[in-house]
Amino acid sequence: MSDYGHPLTFGSFLTPGNADPAGPVGLAMLSEQVGLDLVTFQDHPYQPAFLDTWTLLSFVAARTERVRLAANVTNLPLRPPAVLARSVASLDLLSAGRIELGLGAGAFWDAIEAMGGRRLTPGQGVRALEEAIEIIRQIWDADARGGVRVDGEFHRATGAKRGPAPAHDVGIWLGAYKPRMLALTGRRADGWLPSLAYLQPGDLAKGNTIIDDAATEAGRSPGDVRRLLNVNGRFAATGRGPLDGPAEQWAEELADLALTDGVSTFILGTDDPDDLRRFAAEVAPATRELVAAERASGRGGGTPAPTDRTDPSPDPTPAATGRPARPRAVLGSSAFAVVPTPDDGVRRSDVRVWDESARPTGPAPDPTRTYTAHEQAGAQHLIDVHDGLRSELAQIQDLIEQVAAGLVDVGTARSHINTMTMRQNKWTLGTYCESYCRVVTTHHTLEDRALFPHLRRTDPRLTPVIDRLEAEHHAIHDVLEGVDRALVAFVATQDGTAELRAAVDLLSDTLLSHLAYEERELVEPIARLGAH
Repeated sequence: MSDYGHPLTFGSFLTPGNADPAGPVGLAMLSEQVGLDLVTFQDHPYQPAFLDTWTLLSFVAARTERVRLAANVTNLPLRPPAVLARSVASLDLLSAGRIELGLGAGAFWDAIEAMGGRRLTPGQGVRALEEAIEIIRQIWDADARGGVRVDGEFHRATGAKRGPAPAHDVGIWLGAYKPRMLALTGRRADGWLPSLAYLQPGDLAKGNTIIDDAATEAGRSPGDVRRLLNVNGRFAATGRGPLDGPAEQWAEELADLALTDGVSTFILGTDDPDDLRRFAAEVAPATRELVAAERASGRGGGTPAPTDRTDPSPDPTPAATGRPARPRAVLGSSAFAVVPTPDDGVRRSDVRVWDESARPTGPAPDPTRTYTAHEQAGAQHLIDVHDGLRSELAQIQDLIEQVAAGLVDVGTARSHINTMTMRQNKWTLGTYCESYCRVVTTHHTLEDRALFPHLRRTDPRLTPVIDRLEAEHHAIHDVLEGVDRALVAFVATQDGTAELRAAVDLLSDTLLSHLAYEERELVEPIARLGAH
């Protein structure tokens, strides 16, 4: 576990739209009024539908008194580091020490290049960012002797005068996902600021390990790097998925992220005033209470000493990866305790790919049978794999919204979707079998077999269910192809947004329905048949 012991803070991630310039300002003021600690805005200088982020931050700083402010994250390729350093320090002085610096190496290079920025490779972007951090820190070090001198490959300073110093020790938070950026975060940054929607299960733990190792090698404490996280979700009366349910569910999931993955700042991406109010009034205090209780009991895995890492390979439980907590298999033999994900019945599309009422069911479980922890872990693993697919669905939905808003080009969206597991595994359970056999057990008999043939052989009563599941796999593949076609058509059509969203709505309906059905029918047979 990685609880670095930092106090919890909560913030908002707002859209700097210029259609109603007063709108984002009002939401920032509301964020302060309801008690949030931080207000952030995305920074896309090439987006004409947005206000300039640094101008907006200055305006908001003048309209607020307490809340901290930051870009989430600053687009470095279009913000020269020496000028940026003075901008940050100046606004920090004017706002009485309320400015932090989120930094990114750059993305959307076509748009950056169109604005006069230099196109960089990923490796070049990391090197440029490290040079920029050095220039920024030297500018802020106003008491040091001599001018700022950095003879970089991408950024240079040849004797620039130092200062002004910020009013407080401004944190530099990096939006990092890849190993080189994560290592830079550990060496030079004060915070790691990714978005949960772009993380796969286990990425927080892997990122923490890279950051911690790099910090240690640089002579720093891993606790010197605050872990921040952009989150999105929906408030509902009943739980329907990750961060999709009542405030108490949100609090439990965020508390698990804090205690297991060390996240201490949660930033909610929304422009809904009611969501901001609930996040501040209900989620934040409940999360703080849960984390404080665990830390006080000693079960949270963390103490105020930030270097306490009791387990360098934390168990990626569902809650730790942004998925809702589920009952887990218990030690020893017991009744079957693995809970399949229910189908909430919500359908976004009017199209029906299949008749759900015609789905066959498998044999009823034997109520007298008990299951070992090993057997139940195998069944739980199917749900964990499916949770990864559900996470990818949320990423697709987010990508489509970014395409519609002009933030992501269609080619980038298609490339990202095509690398996802749901496109790579061709809708077989091969991914499940490979991962299951490698991770869950060393004496499993499915190492060289696909899951479905194994279940057919060992319990022929499951054949109708498996035939149906395989048919649905083919149907989902066709639906995914429909999303791809809609993306292509989006470019050629004056307004293809409606068709694009319709394709993704259909994908959501079919995928979530199928996964729920598969779990309902297979988790018990996997436990019963797959672990001998």
